[in-house]
Amino acid sequence: MKKIIIASDSFKGCLSSLEVARAAGNGIRKVLPDCEVVTVPVADGGEGTVEALVAALNGSLVTCEVHDPLMNPIRAEYGILGDGLTAVIEMASASGLTLVPPAKRNPMLTTTYGTGELIKDALQRGCRRFLIGIGGSATNDAGTGMLQALGFRFLDKDKNELGKGGQILEQIAHIDFINELKEAVFTIACDVNNPFSGENGAAFVYARQKGADDAMIHQLDKGLKHFASVILSSKGKDIDAIPGAGAAGGLGGGFLAFLPATLKPGVQMVLDALDFDSRIKGADLIITGEGKLDRQTGMGKTPSGILEAGKRQHIPVVAIGGTVEETEALLHQGFLAVFSIQPGPVSLEQAMDKSFAFRQVEQIVEQIIRLRIY
Repeated sequence: MKKIIIASDSFKGCLSSLEVARAAGNGIRKVLPDCEVVTVPVADGGEGTVEALVAALNGSLVTCEVHDPLMNPIRAEYGILGDGLTAVIEMASASGLTLVPPAKRNPMLTTTYGTGELIKDALQRGCRRFLIGIGGSATNDAGTGMLQALGFRFLDKDKNELGKGGQILEQIAHIDFINELKEAVFTIACDVNNPFSGENGAAFVYARQKGADDAMIHQLDKGLKHFASVILSSKGKDIDAIPGAGAAGGLGGGFLAFLPATLKPGVQMVLDALDFDSRIKGADLIITGEGKLDRQTGMGKTPSGILEAGKRQHIPVVAIGGTVEETEALLHQGFLAVFSIQPGPVSLEQAMDKSFAFRQVEQIVEQIIRLRIY
């Protein structure tokens, strides 16, 4: 073998995408010292996306002061890629559920304002292309907070400016589009198909985990339906039933309604940004992976996107994981083989130890390569 691609997601809580690649590369070179090893840090649009794309595309990290979901000041980070025009943002860094203590979680109050502040900061630095992951939100405000940070104003029937959070949705009667952004382009990583409102919409499916009780869920859904009708009358866009509009508490719909935005599966967004198909041309093997491999791996996870890219060019794909379940299903999806990096029964503490996991990745990849060159 002359060219091998390493394109693994992180093993969350243990190894980053780059660390997995480094360990795998060591294993390959022990057997094939002259092989071209191409490392491509990847992610699925969620946690680790900024780190992966910044590393792969000669980018840099930017830290700025924004507001968390309850409008407390925090420091949040995003990436600007090497072209100087593309920003990569994980909305969870400013508007994520983990930023709100469980006792204070309330989607009537939480806002995406901080996500809008990250976008605004990147705009001021010259970015005009945005790659945004919207998983892990604490919010159900349909992106109104994000838009408020960008200059939009939401008014009640008496033209009074409204506050923030999901609580305002039912009161919106007028929208001030004074700072509508047409010069920027937004690609949103979205791996759910939930509509904006209704029994499968943002409120009924996701609001409870963000702190909502039954009464709040019904009120939030009513607000989403109302807001969708206001968008239809003012913008001529019917977003209510669009798959993915309900993502991140309706943030997907907010992007679609007011900004030049498209929704894409997260891994597709990342692989397109990396021009992954070009990078793997002529490869003899692709090694991918993530912390846990199971039937869900084929449903939009990073290894599934890597697998599809390999299939298009008839390149075999091997997957490694911290744990492996339902091996037969994974093989049926098209992986050449799947391997757990664990040598046998180990404690969770040991399995999650960075140095232990690094050695195990290195060793299992070495064995894979020995088999492939036999």
